[in-house]
This record gives sequence, C-alpha cells and structure tokens, in this order.
Amino acid sequence: MSQKKIIIIGGGIIGLSTAYYLEAEGHEVVIVDKGNLKKGASHLNAGYLTPSHIVPMAAPGMISKGIRWMFDASSPFYIKPRMNKDLISWGIKFMKSCTPNHVQRSLKTILDINLLSKELYLEMQQSPSLDFHLETKGLLMAYQSSHAESEEADVVAWARDLGMKIKQLDNKEVLSLQPNAPMNIAGAYWYESDAHSTPEIFMKNLKIDLENKGVKFILERKVTGFQKKGSRIINVCTDKEILASDEVVIATGAWSETLLKPLGINLSVQAGKGYSIDVASDTGISLPAILLESKVAVTPMQGFTRFAGTMEISGINHEILTKRVNAIGKAAQNYYPEVLVSQETLNTVQCGLRPLSPDGIPFIGRHSAVSNLVLATGHSMMGWSLGPATGKLVSELISEKSTSLSLKPFAPERAYGKNI
Repeated sequence: MSQKKIIIIGGGIIGLSTAYYLEAEGHEVVIVDKGNLKKGASHLNAGYLTPSHIVPMAAPGMISKGIRWMFDASSPFYIKPRMNKDLISWGIKFMKSCTPNHVQRSLKTILDINLLSKELYLEMQQSPSLDFHLETKGLLMAYQSSHAESEEADVVAWARDLGMKIKQLDNKEVLSLQPNAPMNIAGAYWYESDAHSTPEIFMKNLKIDLENKGVKFILERKVTGFQKKGSRIINVCTDKEILASDEVVIATGAWSETLLKPLGINLSVQAGKGYSIDVASDTGISLPAILLESKVAVTPMQGFTRFAGTMEISGINHEILTKRVNAIGKAAQNYYPEVLVSQETLNTVQCGLRPLSPDGIPFIGRHSAVSNLVLATGHSMMGWSLGPATGKLVSELISEKSTSLSLKPFAPERAYGKNI
C-alpha cells in the first residue's frame, strides 16, 4: 500500500478518529474545518459509549409521536413545521424506514459497530500519548411509569437475545448503587456494558496527539468546492487555498448534505439539535442515566454533571428555544429532587447539531459518483459512541484492507423501505 495524501473535511469526533487511524497506517493527513474545534456536537454530547442503543431512531411509533409532538416546542422530539424540499424528502425516507423489519435488521448492525467502537476506545485509553476520562459504569434507563417500563422491556428482550447483560432494579436498588443522589423513579434497567466519558477532554487531547504525530490542521476555513478530473477529486477548494488530495473524507455531520450537492450526490441528512446543560456543583450523581419519559441524558463527567437531550429538527441554526431548555431543567428536578439546577445554570445552555440519516444508520463508505471520496456522516445520536469504529473502518477502506465489519448496511446509496 502506498502512502496517500488524505483531506478530511470536518474536525469532530468522526474526523479526528478517522485521522487517528489513517495516520497510524502511514498516510499524510490534513483536517479542514470551518470552526476552531472548540465547540459543536462533538464537545456537547452526553459522552456515552452505548452498546445499549440498538434500536434506530426510525422505528414503529415514531411517526405518531412525531405528529403528536410536532406542535409542542417543549416535547422530546420536535420537528419545526416548514415547507422545505430536503426535509420532505428526508421525512418520506424516514417514514419508509419506521417498520418492525427495519428495526430487526438493524439491531445487530448497531450493536456490532458499538461494541467495536467501545473496544477501540479502550485500546486508545492504553495509549501513552493519549490521556482521557473513560469509565465503564453502565447506563440506567430510568422510568417513573409502567408505560415507559413496558416500552423499554421490549428493547431489553432484544438486547438480551444478542447477549447483553441487563438488570432490572427497583428504586431501593438504584439508591444502593447511587446513595448520594436519590431518584424519583419506579425503577430502572441497568445496561452494564455501557461506558461514559468527558468529550471536551478527549477532543482536546486527541487533537494534541494528532498534531504531535504530524497531522495538519487547517481551521476556520470554509470548503467552497472541489476540482475534479473525471470521476476523481484532485483538489479541495477553501475560501483561502486550494489543497491537492489523493482521497477525500466527508465527516461534516449536519452540513454534509449541502457540501455534497455540487458533486452530484444527494445524501439525505437533517440537522438534529440537542441541548446541553452543565452543572458545576456536586450533584452526587455517579451513574449515567437516561430519563425515559423526558428523553434526557444525565452524565457524571470530570468536574461537572451534564444534562443533555431533546431532538429538534429545525434546520441548521443554533437558536435556543427557552421552552426546551426549561423542559430539561424540569426533568432534572423531577427525577433528582435533591439536585438544584438554577436558572443561572440553565442560562449557560449550549446546543449542537447531530446529523440524522433517515433510517438511523450512519453513512460509511464510497459513493459511485466520485471514486476517491469516502463518506463518514449521518450518525444521529450515536456519533460519539461510534467515532473510533467509523474512523477504523474508513482507514481500512482507504488503505485497501479488509474492513472489521461489513460496510453494506452503511452504504451511502442504500435504498429505504426495501424488503419490508
């Protein structure tokens, strides 16, 4: 295998993870990003490594929930009503994917890539040049109602069939595991295989590690286009320079659809806004949890507790909806009666945009329109969890090696709603 010059567009968790594995294969790697790599979804997420998240967002029941919640700006899943061609196209594909057969086909696919990624995170943690926070304490799926318990029980049954270890705990058992933060819940399912991390620490230290290894970063540059020769990209054009490349990786998250259109690639990706609130005071929370009724994720990170959540499909923007922020604060107070999330803390809320594919499965692989282009986007809420696995798979593909997993389920040109 000859060394290649590879331009990765996008410096989030997917882009940096891809650079990590490509550099290890001996390639010359350049990362181009429109920002400064100090904020965004890769810094503001819940930090979960989630083998537990085996059900794609496109699942039966999501259509009715989406319609019911569409006009409620405080709901966990909110689609801002608007006439937009790309949103309508995405929505049709999403509806086609919300079937029992799609869920069953996706379970093992999602589990396998999550398990691979967790294994790779643990390997990275052993690297002497890369220091970051990572703990395997599992994940509580906490419920207050019998309805939420019943819905999660279906997922538990599928997960157990796939070999995952899950315990059902009552309130007292949860309290014995986490005595300093009593929860107002009926019980929880405890997915023992899940882990959590502090994204900001990982991203900062991974960037330093890559720079020390010779990876070049070109930041605060907007990619304005591509120069092609036949079916190949020969140059990536930014607003300040032209960069020659042998291979190009698109890891631009929610911005991928717009960037790819000039290449004749119609990739269906919608931006899913998520909110993040950090509580600096000691909450006593020691176990990660998802509050099932409110869909809020809670993570004890290094030096603070993060409350994150909601899914808002309202286009590419960073506008903060107060109703959604207050809903997270209300959920925190409801589930953790002794934890105070002050208005001052709520006012520090930040948001990031997650790239949603229509079927909840990421796009990883080549596209027939451009022979030296690899897509690595559309990870929905699992971008953090799947970063290293995606980077490894892309590196194997570019290095012309056998891939650790079949890329067929992640094919960018896959059909939606087939074999239903």
